[in-house]
Amino acid sequence: MNRIWSKGVSVLLVSILVGGSLSGCTDSSGNGNSGEAADGSYKLKILHNWNGSGGSDNGITPVEEVIKEKTGVTLDWEYTKGSETEKVNQIFATQDLPDIYTGPAWGGELDGIIKAAKEGQLVDISDKLGDYPNLAKSIAEENVPPALYEKAINAYDGKKYLLLQNQPAQNEDGMDWLYGFYVRKDIADKVGIDPQSVVTKEEFYNFLKAIKDANLQENGQPVFPLGGFSNGWSVGIGNTMFNSGGSYVDKGDGTVEHNFFTKGYEEYTLFYRKLVEEGLMDPEAFTQTDPIAKEKINQGRIATLAAHYPAILDASKEYVTSHPGSDYIPIGPLERADVEPNRPADLGIQGNNVTVITKNCKGACVDAALKFLDYMASDEGFMLARYGVQGVHWDMKEGKPVAKKEWFDKFTADQSGKVRKNEGISIGLESITGPDRINSVAGGDIWADQKRLDAMEQARKILRPNGIHVITAYNPGDVITKAPEWEMLKPSMDRMGDAWKEAIFAKSDEAAFGIINELREQLRKTGYDQAMQFTNENLKGKDVVTVQMPN
Repeated sequence: MNRIWSKGVSVLLVSILVGGSLSGCTDSSGNGNSGEAADGSYKLKILHNWNGSGGSDNGITPVEEVIKEKTGVTLDWEYTKGSETEKVNQIFATQDLPDIYTGPAWGGELDGIIKAAKEGQLVDISDKLGDYPNLAKSIAEENVPPALYEKAINAYDGKKYLLLQNQPAQNEDGMDWLYGFYVRKDIADKVGIDPQSVVTKEEFYNFLKAIKDANLQENGQPVFPLGGFSNGWSVGIGNTMFNSGGSYVDKGDGTVEHNFFTKGYEEYTLFYRKLVEEGLMDPEAFTQTDPIAKEKINQGRIATLAAHYPAILDASKEYVTSHPGSDYIPIGPLERADVEPNRPADLGIQGNNVTVITKNCKGACVDAALKFLDYMASDEGFMLARYGVQGVHWDMKEGKPVAKKEWFDKFTADQSGKVRKNEGISIGLESITGPDRINSVAGGDIWADQKRLDAMEQARKILRPNGIHVITAYNPGDVITKAPEWEMLKPSMDRMGDAWKEAIFAKSDEAAFGIINELREQLRKTGYDQAMQFTNENLKGKDVVTVQMPN
């Protein structure tokens, strides 16, 4: 599933010298955009592989000036527009490499980075971690989920290539993004249906149909009952109404299999095919860019959105301000198939970024990159990335950071988020700050306005009536990648998402089944059964993830 940077999805500050080891060096990175700059700083090219992310319009920001002062490093940013998985594969295939890469810690993006590590495309930092304690701490075995540690961090015969970012340092730092379906309150009122009365998949379908039947329009254009952000993020989260949400399901005999082979997956596919066929879902949801998706939201053309709540609050802020009463509010909570109704929400709360130094960076470039990354992973770097410059944007009062009212008001009034980015906040730096310490160290989000906090809390009460359960078990999706058949099987596994999209746009249910079954056959021919046997044998006696919700 693709995600949009919002997470809320990311920040840095000034210029001191680079130090003796860096002075006098030339562009040893081999990249024309990086190396020693004219002002004596060291410029690093950094790729922030999150679709929808972006930076300042005004060049180096106040936060980046502080980073330059503290580390001697300036940054040349590149942001991804489009598929993150395609991007990570592209940079290694074309060798158009940044010095530093940071991107999602899961899925095809993580697989691409692990493959690069095994192929010698990344810098081994194992013998340097002793000089960079903040980086060493971020990938210490006790600070990384066990399956991720075995799969990605400690998987190269003692060498270390990957840094894990944003893993909650304490339980209180775990972020529940409140993924779900949210509907505009004014539209729910117009169709006369209480969103909290919508629980079953049949009721959800009838709710969308009621919106469609209301024939709502904005400026002469139709209102879509259901929409999402770019590339379909994250319209498909309704899958939990048809299976337990995990990619692998419990077969009841002590083994698991991929949910792609289950009856629930077929029902899930046909349900969404019905939404497409009956005009209940934006047909461009899987092909649109993030700006187009947000334009539709700001035009008032999307009744129901599927995503995490912070992204929805950010994207709808402008429309809601000019149209009071149009706030997006939670639907449900919707039923979870094969899950006890009173079970807490099972959330895979863990780090969301991996960061690496590529082989494009050599010699002094590696020293500069490690110094920069270690500073960003310090408490000081963490606070700088999230809050801005101490004394400029915020002050420390009685041991806690407090936002300056001038900047709080400016950030709150800005609908675009550009004012914040132009100061250096939310430009991607949060992705490289080591473990998440937003509550245990940083005292909470000082930039969140009270209305937003109230909305989040209200949504939490509705969507998490039984609380949450943080998943620490082994994910079969991590284990299967160690099977001998994996390299042959992986291209077929990677096709599942595309096959599902093709199926829901198929001309008939039979055609949809044909697409799913054709890929099932291909999976078996490329080693699925043998790989699953390997996976189940290696999971014996372990706690296995078979129930999960989006997070």
